[in-house]
Amino acid sequence: MKMARRPGCITPQRGAALLLAMIVLVLVATATAGMVWQQTRAVNIEAAERARSQAAWILNGALDWARLILREDHRAGQQSNKPHDHLGEPWAQPLAEARLSAFLAADKDNNADSGPEAFISGTIEDAQARLNLRGLLDDSGKPVPQQVSALERLVSLAGAPTDTAKRMVQALVDAHTGASGDNPGGAPLRPSRLLDLAWSGLDEATLERLAPFVDLLPTATPINVNTASREVIAAVIEGLDLGGAERLVQARGRKPFERLEDVYAMLPPGTPQEPGRVGVNSSYFHVAGRLRLEERVLEERSLLFRRDSRVEVLRRERRSFAWAQR
Repeated sequence: MKMARRPGCITPQRGAALLLAMIVLVLVATATAGMVWQQTRAVNIEAAERARSQAAWILNGALDWARLILREDHRAGQQSNKPHDHLGEPWAQPLAEARLSAFLAADKDNNADSGPEAFISGTIEDAQARLNLRGLLDDSGKPVPQQVSALERLVSLAGAPTDTAKRMVQALVDAHTGASGDNPGGAPLRPSRLLDLAWSGLDEATLERLAPFVDLLPTATPINVNTASREVIAAVIEGLDLGGAERLVQARGRKPFERLEDVYAMLPPGTPQEPGRVGVNSSYFHVAGRLRLEERVLEERSLLFRRDSRVEVLRRERRSFAWAQR
């Protein structure tokens, strides 16, 4: 006798169909979620790349503007027959952080608040306001005693370890030896900037302490007395103490030195006059630009070389980080 099926009872066939439907539903949901994630990821990548490109173009424009300022400064100096560089000139005035839309607004009818949250700031610094380590060696790679003594005095004034000068000189000698091919297997690469000296074992804390006072430029250069700190001036001019260097700083604040003779006139009697170590104008400049675009910050530091009416970019370094992390 055939048994009657009770209401609500699920047969094996119906149970298998229900299970298959649930499996299909899970697969469809998983595939849909994966597609949505891929699409979201692609959108985020595209937005990040677009923001990076926009930021790079803005910083490129800022760098071109800095080059224009330096060219105009050179032209103005030539026209006035006063080709000296000092901290009262337009290039030495920093640009405080300002909203980019304030510069982009063409007229008062434009809505400057409709653009992205982008803020830009920057500075131009005289690279020859610091002691150039490139001058520690002569063309043959031998240490220059006067320059080494100046570095030793500067290391002492900066409060760095006493053996720092010796280690720096040895690092540059080793690098020069490798560059000349005398010891290509064991010599380090030739450093191109100050932080590269960390390859020779100098710790970063010492290099950061000396960063406001020393630099490493492509060629040997004199310091600019119109822009150098009193520590650098006292270290480079033999026989001058911090008090004498401070008098030079105060004098240039009242009126920048136009000629080396103006500097020599304020030095103590008997002070050696070495035009190759001090000067009143500059050719190398550091340009620092900073762009804050919404939640990202892009910083760029460039080394410029001004020769006559041309301003060349010798080096560019860029880094990016999240604004929320600062």
